[in-house]
Amino acid sequence: MRRIIVDAHCDTISALCQKGGNLLENNIHLDLNRIRELGSYVQFFALFVDKVKVKKNQLVDILYIYDRLQSEIERNFEFIEIAYCYDDITRIVNNKKVAALISLEGGEALCGEISMLRVLHKLGIRCMNLTWNYKNEIACGVLEKTDTGLSRFGYEVLNEMNELKMLIDVSHLGELGFWKVINHSKSPIISSHSNAKKLCNHVRNLSDEQIKAIAKNNGVIGVCYNPDFLNDVGTSTIEDIIRHIEYICGLVGPSFVGLGSDFDGIERVTKGLEDVSKVGNIFNELAKKNYSEEEINNISGGNMLRVIKEVLN
Repeated sequence: MRRIIVDAHCDTISALCQKGGNLLENNIHLDLNRIRELGSYVQFFALFVDKVKVKKNQLVDILYIYDRLQSEIERNFEFIEIAYCYDDITRIVNNKKVAALISLEGGEALCGEISMLRVLHKLGIRCMNLTWNYKNEIACGVLEKTDTGLSRFGYEVLNEMNELKMLIDVSHLGELGFWKVINHSKSPIISSHSNAKKLCNHVRNLSDEQIKAIAKNNGVIGVCYNPDFLNDVGTSTIEDIIRHIEYICGLVGPSFVGLGSDFDGIERVTKGLEDVSKVGNIFNELAKKNYSEEEINNISGGNMLRVIKEVLN
């Protein structure tokens, strides 16, 4: 089985908009030159604006980041191309390019209008976090003091995402909303960058019950490299990431674990995973623990590709 690495979340484009630089080569966590050294690669690029840093309005600011991503891809088309469906991914990686999937981190950009979801889908967005950390028109995020779950508009969004064949991402979503989504969605869901709460009691992590529900839904959890989500001491090593992978595998099996780096969205990094060039260290460590090549390839990307194939068909 061929290894294709799938990273379900990075904030690199937002970081480039804020800090300058370009996607081909930069001094932040992720660029094309480093990715291309790793072989076949699929990268979810998140469009994200912190609601307290909005300059005009959420939708305008998201479209500004979208335009920057499009410009970077057009400039580097010999190395990267946007994928809109599973077959696109196959074609792009077979052509030895990076396949880019566009995700929206937080449904605030819809401005409470279902038509905006259809417009963003037409622009190529194929995945959406329903919330960031706070409440929006769809649902409550994990940092809201009172979790009111999913709104009536939220159910409308779920139905439309199923109809449009978009990936539903529950990272950042409050727990009450999580259960509403998992029980309502007709397609598998992902948690693009979350870890196991049993190992690190962070509000952004998933309980055992949530992990089991995602597995029952045939979804995938992208293990995140953020030190805050890996342990309670504030610093982390690659062994912490392996612990979370092994814990989830032990709970539900190795078919429901993937990767969600959160590169360029985290202030501190994990030792041994300082940037995208070090991702291979994860697979080396899993091999040392006697995971089979098939299991490693599924964790590296095969599991996420299974869901992409089912949803983005």
